[in-house]
Amino acid sequence: MEIVAFLIPFVLLGVAVLFIAFSGGPSAAREAYLTRGGRLFRVVVPILYIALGVGVPALILTARGEATGRTGSLQEQEISGTADRGKQLFRQQCASCHNLDAVNARGVTGPDLDEIGKVTPDRIVNAIRIGGTGQARMPAGLLEGQEARDVGEFLAKVAGR
Repeated sequence: MEIVAFLIPFVLLGVAVLFIAFSGGPSAAREAYLTRGGRLFRVVVPILYIALGVGVPALILTARGEATGRTGSLQEQEISGTADRGKQLFRQQCASCHNLDAVNARGVTGPDLDEIGKVTPDRIVNAIRIGGTGQARMPAGLLEGQEARDVGEFLAKVAGR
């Protein structure tokens, strides 16, 4: 369904280009639309374009579920409450530095969390507490307590998948 909704605007754009081309150019197409097109045609075309311009994006946005991640097998998994909170915290505090495919994070300074090996909640909580590997590349204590555990749980579910 999403593919069809994605393709409809392009098909309509193609039809519009063909209409303009076969009418003899933009000014001739405008004249044909205003003078030779029936009343129904002049009413239906704008309504169709407005409905699809609003309807298609709305359809795509509402079809997106709140899945664990955006890619692969994670796209179909539902997310628990604490992992969802961890996902939100990761986006707010960590995504600007770290890469993580599950949330389309493309950080530039921190390591790619999909490629750091086995990720456990304890490993993540410890890294947040001491500041990464302890080499002062990441500020220590960005998150504390339950927030750090939530991010750890989320990353353990999605990193490297």
